[in-house]
Amino acid sequence: MSEYRPVPLQFERLAPDEMVRRARRFADTMSARRTVRDFSPEPFPDEIIAHAIRAAGSAPSGAHQQPWVFVVVRDPELKRAIREAAEQEEQRTWEDRMSAEWRAALAPLGLDWRKPHLTDAPALVIVFAQPWRIEATPDGPRKVKHYYVDESVGIAVGMLLAALHHAGLATLTHTPSPMAFLRDLLGRPAHERPYVVIPVGWPAPGAVVPDLERKRLDELMIER
Repeated sequence: MSEYRPVPLQFERLAPDEMVRRARRFADTMSARRTVRDFSPEPFPDEIIAHAIRAAGSAPSGAHQQPWVFVVVRDPELKRAIREAAEQEEQRTWEDRMSAEWRAALAPLGLDWRKPHLTDAPALVIVFAQPWRIEATPDGPRKVKHYYVDESVGIAVGMLLAALHHAGLATLTHTPSPMAFLRDLLGRPAHERPYVVIPVGWPAPGAVVPDLERKRLDELMIER
């Protein structure tokens, strides 16, 4: 077991007015974020995703186990295979697995089982969660449990979405169910499970989004 070895914190304390300015500007930027389903195939610099994943990898995680991996897919044939498999599962869900209440909840979003964003977007980021890992020891391989996996990966995904939006790209969170086919198509090991698929790119010309309203601050924030 590793021992606790603290190091000095590197932290820049800002003036209060600068803190408020930054907080307001970031909130304004993120308030403009929308989930996009109409993507342009136009490529963008590869390093944007690399920097966004680097930001996501700085997320806090249970016991600092960092139980995530981000697979970036740009190959058109692989994207096509992912779309075909996802649409097969989605069609089964829409036709056989989805309750009337679930359909009613999705109705304002204009969704169905077709997922053209999986091939239209120039890149997909598939996030895998790692409930455990294999660690080499003098006595041989050992299975190590990870803690707070979903909470940790969820925070990292939120930071990834924020980083991509801040860089000027659009995203979508797509969770086909079940998702085991992604592990097979991408050749990932048994200790990883698909968490979310995120198409990334610029919106297509003429892209539309649902006419939705977000909760007001007074509905979100409670002070005691």
